[in-house]
Amino acid sequence: MSALHFPTLFSPLQVGAHVLKNRAIMGSMHLRLETMDRPLQRQAMFYAERARHGVALMVTGGFSPSAEGLLEEGGPLLADPEQAEKLRGITEAVHAEGGRILLQILHAGRYARIPSPVAPSVIPSRINRSIPRELTEAEIETTIEDFVRCAELAALAGFDGVEVMGSEGYLLNQFTVTRTNQRTDAWGGSVENRHRLPVEIVRRMRERLGVGFLIMFRISAIDLVEDGADAHEVAQLARAVEAAGADILNTGIGWHEARIPTIAFVVPRAAWRFAAARLKRVVTIPVVASNRINAPDVAESLLASGDADLVSMARPFLADPAFMHKAAEGRADEINTCIACNQACLDYVFSDRPATCLVNPRAGHELTFAEIKPSTVRRRIAVVGAGVAGLTCAVTAAEQGHHVTLFEAADAIGGQINYARQVPGKQEFNELLRYYQRRLEVLGVALQLGEKPDAGRLVAGKFDRIVIATGVRPRVPDIPGITHPKVVSYPEVFSGRVVPGQRVVVIGAGGIGFDLAEFLCHPPPDAQAAQDTVQQFQNAWGVDTSPDAHGGLKAPAPAQPFRRVTLVQRKPDKPGRRLGLTTGWALKATLQRYGVEMLAGCHYERIDDAGLHLTMNNQARVLAADTIVLCAGQETERSLFEALCALGVTPDLIGGANEAAELDALHAINQGMRCALQM
Repeated sequence: MSALHFPTLFSPLQVGAHVLKNRAIMGSMHLRLETMDRPLQRQAMFYAERARHGVALMVTGGFSPSAEGLLEEGGPLLADPEQAEKLRGITEAVHAEGGRILLQILHAGRYARIPSPVAPSVIPSRINRSIPRELTEAEIETTIEDFVRCAELAALAGFDGVEVMGSEGYLLNQFTVTRTNQRTDAWGGSVENRHRLPVEIVRRMRERLGVGFLIMFRISAIDLVEDGADAHEVAQLARAVEAAGADILNTGIGWHEARIPTIAFVVPRAAWRFAAARLKRVVTIPVVASNRINAPDVAESLLASGDADLVSMARPFLADPAFMHKAAEGRADEINTCIACNQACLDYVFSDRPATCLVNPRAGHELTFAEIKPSTVRRRIAVVGAGVAGLTCAVTAAEQGHHVTLFEAADAIGGQINYARQVPGKQEFNELLRYYQRRLEVLGVALQLGEKPDAGRLVAGKFDRIVIATGVRPRVPDIPGITHPKVVSYPEVFSGRVVPGQRVVVIGAGGIGFDLAEFLCHPPPDAQAAQDTVQQFQNAWGVDTSPDAHGGLKAPAPAQPFRRVTLVQRKPDKPGRRLGLTTGWALKATLQRYGVEMLAGCHYERIDDAGLHLTMNNQARVLAADTIVLCAGQETERSLFEALCALGVTPDLIGGANEAAELDALHAINQGMRCALQM
């Protein structure tokens, strides 16, 4: 497929005084690149690469217009000309590549992780320990001027415009709803008064900066919190912002404190298009659809339907900066698709680390990982093991022009990813394997499936470099009765070689244990839809799309688990403590809804016909089970590595074969790329 297959996505659009060359926006992301060495150069390279590959319009991470609005102390701030001048290198780099870029203005309000945050009213947030103080009317006027001054400084820095952040529960959003605004003055009470702050900011920006300056307002299209706005209030704000002078209306989905996932892998693709469509019907300016749009066909479908005029794809451009060029050139099957894992983007940012991407370690590290180019010396490389570490190494080596042979003992590539993609909601992992399969074909990697070469064969092959990526094997804990017939391993269950009974005990509550519990709670794939539908998602999480629903909430539908599952672990820690920072809570909430019992601090006594005998808090207990599944960790599979070393060959060792304790696709892919770049 080519741009001809995505005609709406690649059609130009007039927005304000500008014509965008296509309908793709790279939405705002907090990247923390400003915390690294040479921050401006890093940001310039990051945005310029996306512009070079055809993104029409980009939005920076949020810059505060004042010290009171900072997300955290030391965060991005634009409040004086000197700061603006420093940012000019970013805008010049983007413009040199034919792109446009907006600066997002974000006032965190009660979300600010600073000693004394401000808010419409003294109502704390459950996700911030600091209690806010109420802004005075004079301070509100100052805040308006701070926003306008920040926009003027953005223009001075060369930005094409600004995005005014009015969603996700930040300050402007806090003013618009009774949940956080209980004022009785001109800035609270009636809908018009609650909308006054964002509308006045946009009005004064347009008045000061003229028609050539792009103003995009990011509106909370659905709050997903109690006492949030209903669709009628959202429409009223949208019309008021348009009348005040906004050029584009971008859609934000959910507050940060919402208990409904909005961008994680459990959310179906384009699940929030209804929210953009509602806004499209009430305004005449272009409307942007956002969240979980990660493929050109999804974008085209949404745009062609008329539900939105543009699509915002933030993380997909982390995963593949060449997304638009590949789609335009008929190479959509070569796009490295965002799998919505959040592991290296949001999880990193919320743990005070610079963002990158699990499937693309170059993202945010363009200074470290230069664009991959052919090597001056072509080598013969053998990679053994086609899990993600081996696949990344093989692909990266081949991109440098090396002759690569990839051996895999199984009949398919993927390794442990083949288990993860069986979990309901994790179907996006199929895209990762599709990407690698296609890259192997395009690059001419010699893929040898069903091949388990021994050390002698590899030595005889006279390879210049041998990489061992043979992965892991499940660890078998020392429990009396561990060989009982009802005891099986997690690979046997995920692969379908064993069908568990109705009562299942899972030993081990790490990431694989949680994934397995989710897998077991659902009926077999042939008894359910291949992928959760949007309606199923809305019912399960309690999303109400009716226009009268405040915050867009309803009671979640009761869950009907296919099996009774108990998850146990030796450690006394709360199960799931090490799951993803921004996705783990959703997985835990799902298992709780399915009635999965989670036990910690267990001492395993024995396994017999009655089930698993254990002791907790000095109390004996028997967990009756038809099937007991072992998810008690992994051990490195290094037998081939050791055999090669015995022959005097020292191969590279990557992925799970290198360190089973760090079994993680994020580390495996990063390690695979680094290994290949050193060849």
